[in-house]
Amino acid sequence: MHEEAQGMTSGFPAGTIQTAQGSMRHVDLDALLGADLCRLPHVLRILLENAVRNEPASAWPTHVAAIRAWLGAGTSLHEIPFLPGRIMMHDTTCGPALVDIAAMRDVLAENGVDPSRLQPKIPVDVSTDHSSGVDYFGRGDAFALNLGREFERNAERYRLMKWASDTLPGLRVHPPGSGIMHTINLERLSRVVIVEGGIAFPDTLIGTDSHTPMVNGLGVLGWGVGGLEAEGALFGVPVILRIPDVIGVRLDGRLRDGAMATDLALSVTEALRRFDVTGAFVEFFGPGVSTLSVGERACVANMAPEYGASTGYFPIDEASCTYLAGIGRSKADTALVRDYAKAAGLWFDPAAKPRFTRTLSIDLASIEPSMAGPSRPQDRIAAGNTRSAFSPPLTTFKGSAIPDGAVAIAAITSCTNTSDPRMLVAAGLLARKAAKAGLYPPAWVKTSLAPGSPTAGRLLSRNGLLADLEALGFGIVGYGCTTCIGNSGALTEAVQAELGKPSFRPVAVLSGNRNFPGRVHPDLEYGFLASPPLVIAFALTGHVNLDITADPLGASEDGQPIYLADLWPTGAEIDATLALGTATEDFESAYTEAAANPLWLALEAPKGARFVWDEASTYLRRPPFVKFERMHASSALARPLLVLGDDITTDHISPANQIRAISEAGRHIIARGGDPGDLNVFASRRGNFEVMVSGAFTNRLVINQLVPHEPAGRTVHAPSGEIVTLVEAARRYASEGTPLVILAGERYGMGSSRDWAAKAVALLGVRAVMAASFERIHRTNLIGMGVLPLLLPENVRPEDLGISAEDAFEIDFNFETLAPRAEVPVFLSRANGMGERLLMRAAIETSLEVELLRAGGIIPHVLRRYLDCERSRLEGAA
Repeated sequence: MHEEAQGMTSGFPAGTIQTAQGSMRHVDLDALLGADLCRLPHVLRILLENAVRNEPASAWPTHVAAIRAWLGAGTSLHEIPFLPGRIMMHDTTCGPALVDIAAMRDVLAENGVDPSRLQPKIPVDVSTDHSSGVDYFGRGDAFALNLGREFERNAERYRLMKWASDTLPGLRVHPPGSGIMHTINLERLSRVVIVEGGIAFPDTLIGTDSHTPMVNGLGVLGWGVGGLEAEGALFGVPVILRIPDVIGVRLDGRLRDGAMATDLALSVTEALRRFDVTGAFVEFFGPGVSTLSVGERACVANMAPEYGASTGYFPIDEASCTYLAGIGRSKADTALVRDYAKAAGLWFDPAAKPRFTRTLSIDLASIEPSMAGPSRPQDRIAAGNTRSAFSPPLTTFKGSAIPDGAVAIAAITSCTNTSDPRMLVAAGLLARKAAKAGLYPPAWVKTSLAPGSPTAGRLLSRNGLLADLEALGFGIVGYGCTTCIGNSGALTEAVQAELGKPSFRPVAVLSGNRNFPGRVHPDLEYGFLASPPLVIAFALTGHVNLDITADPLGASEDGQPIYLADLWPTGAEIDATLALGTATEDFESAYTEAAANPLWLALEAPKGARFVWDEASTYLRRPPFVKFERMHASSALARPLLVLGDDITTDHISPANQIRAISEAGRHIIARGGDPGDLNVFASRRGNFEVMVSGAFTNRLVINQLVPHEPAGRTVHAPSGEIVTLVEAARRYASEGTPLVILAGERYGMGSSRDWAAKAVALLGVRAVMAASFERIHRTNLIGMGVLPLLLPENVRPEDLGISAEDAFEIDFNFETLAPRAEVPVFLSRANGMGERLLMRAAIETSLEVELLRAGGIIPHVLRRYLDCERSRLEGAA
């Protein structure tokens, strides 16, 4: 039982249910809200239950009154605390967090505090899924070889993780080969309903990955946060959020035969991005919900960050219970979920019409085979329209060389789609039919299959589909994020030989959730998201310059054209084959086997309350921002470091893919003994602040409008007029005592919940980011690093201001009077002596965020709390 559960108040208005495990008490929301309960979205019911269960009775009336007021207005500024039941992290967000924690223990020890007192307050599960790469493919031993390379590259980081699991109570690591964090969460960790101390309550969590909402498909409320926000929650800093706007998406009808969950997810993403749900909670309702399996729901929920929302929630219903039974949960467990949800007012009613902030309707029968691309997940197109997505048009393939629009990578990957077994089975059946017809991918296509968990591998083996997939080159290369996170490995030699030639635009086709330029591979600007069977179909053609739904994919031995319709499996075929391969016992045995990975068990880890730093390491360095320093408003005029356009993603700000020897980061590593031929990926170097700062904003597609014709990662140092790297400019400005600002357009920080996108900005000396709009997680990460996010005046864009490096900004605010959503005057002083006043708004949502900014960020805030607590304890003892 974790600390928060032990401290749960016992005087809440309680209901009682009788279960196989005995009598259980629960928060009686009906007693608090009466007839209003049925009008309330389920996500708000869960937030209210959480607050009532964990807060003193004196706080309930305020929260209940605020919820009632929300029902009237559909929105609220009232703050509500949230205590998640658990936290999930993956290795590339866990790594930096553990480096921070190790450094925090050092700081406490250096200030006379026992470092072992810094411990997690709630359970933490860590997956090891973001470091699996595709070095080997198209061979039977690819998985074993890739796993071996993963350990060779990342042993130092994994030792840190093992040290943490031995040293930090409540932190559990799932080793490489166990699967993707969201699939582990869905199949292994989620209980839907928790019972502690005779009290039943909803399973909830936060995760350090933006796709944490995938578990919303099971009825578990969770959302993605930055690593910094998770560090705070881990050490007892509550998640304070404004009662969210809740967008209701009504689903009617049912998916027609041939439509995949991916098609629905991409359609929802397109519709909700247009609807603008940024930062809101999304909840699905209506009769169509009941026609979807948990696998299909999870695919849609996973894409929540792509449609800009915090959640994509599907309430608990019979599909949830069916899923739990299918993964081996006991009858008593599934009965508890059903009985509790019905008694607590959390059971889904397909006929209900809750009050939402806004609503959108989608007819499931209208969903068609779809893809998204060529550069954003919200840019849905009909599957047959890939050729029309390019401007200028793709050149005609004459058959003599690798074509324009060649499929360089075809990857069935990511948690988004591989967690729905129907789609994996559909891909296997299409592969079986293609092989029988004599169709195979051209040699230039790099093919791979990386399921979300080892249970999927067992499913495909049992029904014979794995051999069919392997015949087309889609053998299992790993159980991790691989291509979807950018760990796609080298392109085929044939494609590499064509790179840079005129009229050659290679693409990736993947069953992932993001296709931002350069994300999948630094040499691939174009990418399409697609369902697993469509990935195979495009691999067979070898290019996207066709209508995949109407043009032939190839020809049989007798010259007859073969079309997609000839290969596409029916729903009945999929279901029958799925039934042949499903075994409930896999969900226990597969994970047990993965946990006994001999490479992991043999890995030696350091011991002791404090981590021992190796000064020669190029992976793990004690970060300079872990200290007690408080933020103070600077009276110095700030200079612009970067002026950027729209859609600057966290991939652009802090890359995750391969480190090249010619890059600033590559040169830094090589100078310290790194192998120029194998520098690993940025995602694996997040424990080294120097490498990460060197890589900031170096994505080749980042255009700094201060120096628009210079390579990415450069700017003007105003006093000297010299064009230098960002790191050098930051060093010079710091020595001159000059703070810096960044200006950006819409959707700044969209993409992964990458705390280094904020850490690097802070270490570059940036004190404020002024943007037209921010993505939620990145905004909170900036605040977690003590960087002030400011919203530009409406209809003002960075390019409209005509900023030069010689201009300066005076931000007129005081940390002591700063408040959520406060107006902040900014005076822009031009180099020619002219000036103008811009009235901006602080992109701050809660009083806790103000407190964090005053403290200088989450780390100094937590350190100060521990130091003050220790001093109080010692004074009390004296």
